[in-house]
Amino acid sequence: MKNVTDSFVSLGYWPSAGSFGFNTDILATNPINLSVVLGVLIFFGKGVCASCLFLSDLLDNRKERILNTIRNSEELRGGAIEQLEKARARLRKVEMEADQFRLNGYSEIEREKLNLINSTYKILEQLENYKNETIYFEQQRAINQVRQRVFQQALQGALGTLNSSLNNELHLRTISANIGLFGVMKEITD
Repeated sequence: MKNVTDSFVSLGYWPSAGSFGFNTDILATNPINLSVVLGVLIFFGKGVCASCLFLSDLLDNRKERILNTIRNSEELRGGAIEQLEKARARLRKVEMEADQFRLNGYSEIEREKLNLINSTYKILEQLENYKNETIYFEQQRAINQVRQRVFQQALQGALGTLNSSLNNELHLRTISANIGLFGVMKEITD
C-alpha cells in the first residue's frame, strides 16, 4: 500500500522531460496496459452489454413514450389553436352582428322617435283645427241666435206699433207682407 501511495505522491515531483525518445520497456508502455483494460472490459462487458440492451430497451421505450406524448401534445395544441381561431372568428362575427344590431337599433329608435314626434305634431295640429272649427261654429251659432232674437224683438215691436196704429185692412196687408218677408228670411237662413 505504501508503494501505491508513494507512486501518487511521486507524480507531483516528476522532472520535466529533457528529450523525446522511444521507450523500449514493454512493461512500462501503455499498449500492454490498454490491452489488459480492453480484455477485462470485453470479458466483463458481456454481462454489462446484456444489461445495456435491457437499459437500452427501457430508454428506447421511454424515448418513444416521450415522443408520442410530444406528438399528442402538438396535435392537441394544433386542435386547440384551430378551435381558438374558430372561436375568434365567431366572436368577430358576433361582435359585427351586435354592432349592426346596435346601429340598427339606434337608427330604429331615432326613426320611431321622429315618427312619434311627427304624429304628435299632426294630432296637435288636427286638435287645433278642430278647436278653431268648434269656436267658429259656436260663434256663428251665437251670432245667428242673437240675430234671431233681435229680429223677433224688432218684429214684435213693429207688430205692436202697427197694431196700435193700423186699422184692420192695413193690419191684414202688413201681416201678409211680413209673413212673406219672414218666409224669405227663413229660406235665406236655412
